Amino acid sequence: MRKNIKTTEAIFPMPVLMVATYNEDGSIDVMNAAWGTMLSRDCVILNLTETHKTVKNIKSVGAFTVSVADAAHIVEADYFGMASGNDTKNKFEVSGLTATKSENVNAPIINEFPICLECEFIEYQDGEYGCGVIGKVVNVTADESVMKDDKVDVSLVNAIAFDPYTHGYYKVTERVGNAFKDGLKLKK
Repeated sequence: MRKNIKTTEAIFPMPVLMVATYNEDGSIDVMNAAWGTMLSRDCVILNLTETHKTVKNIKSVGAFTVSVADAAHIVEADYFGMASGNDTKNKFEVSGLTATKSENVNAPIINEFPICLECEFIEYQDGEYGCGVIGKVVNVTADESVMKDDKVDVSLVNAIAFDPYTHGYYKVTERVGNAFKDGLKLKK
């Protein structure tokens, strides 16, 4: 038997993404965004409102990075979702994390997060069903600690996912199948 539940934001897992920009004074701003995904092979989409300091920065600077949050940095990732850049001017410093300027876009790469997409701002959509920030991925970096044979090994990333049902975080670590292969068993 199925039961109706009182939520509409119910897709699980939702990625926990760290969106980083530079503020107008050159300091670093990072926010936690679970409402983001790939729009196409080389474009990301982040469903963020213009009230976020990060969105203001993206529109002003024209660039941002998107990092995959990991279990080792859950406290910092959660903090970036709780503290607003509009109110907390030094939230990146409070986190204790470090950053390197991207060589490809005018945005910081947070060193401690294992995978980072470096993005150029394309547009902001704000209609009734507008999606927010769209960016073109111009480069992707991964820490060597999460790679095997020059490829990212997701089991080493320890990426975290957001659970909208209970507001929990879960590790994404175990491979359970092979895309574009396991389904061949049913294809005649």
